[in-house]
Amino acid sequence: MKFLLDTHIWIWSHVEPERLTPRVAAALEAPDAELWLSPISIWEFLLLVERGRLRLQGEAHEWIEEAWSRVPMQEAPLNREIARRSRTVALPHQDPADRFLAATAQVFELTLVTDDAMLLKGRGFKKLANR
Repeated sequence: MKFLLDTHIWIWSHVEPERLTPRVAAALEAPDAELWLSPISIWEFLLLVERGRLRLQGEAHEWIEEAWSRVPMQEAPLNREIARRSRTVALPHQDPADRFLAATAQVFELTLVTDDAMLLKGRGFKKLANR
């Protein structure tokens, strides 16, 4: 199964794995699991650090590289199809990061792993709820 991690799921998996449900943790650790991350999640992570909503020991770019080396992932590229679909994906809100993540899941046929209630209300892409 191919999973696109929402930003908070990616962060929790490294710093607060107990926040992942047993179902989600098992799915992500399964031998056939293929983990994907969007550059949008890196961008959101950096914004959280810059705004002081996430505190790190050390530099943000070092944390990203260390996290990537501990759990290698596929990088989901941003492309014009994702940009186009970000405007038509069925979501109940206009949050640009969420729209890009949902469109990425749709374009690459990935299952979006999230705890975000608004993303879970979306249609037209596969989701795995951390609930």
